[in-house]
Amino acid sequence: MSGALAGDELSWAEIVHRHTNLVMARVRQFRLTPQQAEDVAQTVWLNLLEHLADLREPAALPGWIATATRHECIRTANLSRRSVPVDPTTGHFDAQDDTELDSELLRSERYAALHAALDELPSHQRELLLLLATDPPPSYQEVSAQLGIPVGSIGPTRQRGLARLRRTAAMTSYLAAPSGAALGEGGRDVLALG
Repeated sequence: MSGALAGDELSWAEIVHRHTNLVMARVRQFRLTPQQAEDVAQTVWLNLLEHLADLREPAALPGWIATATRHECIRTANLSRRSVPVDPTTGHFDAQDDTELDSELLRSERYAALHAALDELPSHQRELLLLLATDPPPSYQEVSAQLGIPVGSIGPTRQRGLARLRRTAAMTSYLAAPSGAALGEGGRDVLALG
């Protein structure tokens, strides 16, 4: 510690190296973002550099670092709760609206349910439904050539596949769940392949 006080960079680097794990362990307790964690660590080291001469007992250094880190984590967490990100170029709020987050979550749940339901289908029906769901959809002639099925059986196979998809365990579970039931027409969107 005396070397760091005298301006010895190697002594300072040794202090930082020896106590970095202590700082990071404290930071992890607060579940800060990586950027916030980095900011906290830099602030702690800067504060230590400014107050190193105030420490009378070298053995108190780990306690001082732990306490300073805890205080800085609390300060950072409180600031992030109070601040609302604003786009500096437009002046509009950057934060997502709760309804936007809800719709993203519901879209993700629908996608997962549809994916699980498709996995329950026989491969020939799954391949047909996925191929017909592409944008733009291929013509029946292209589907016939690609999957090796007659053009006249594509429509009926598609209808049977959609009916089976609606009856899969994944889909019935999704539609019975509160989020699926709250969707109403959103639950039917999952089956919008047909």
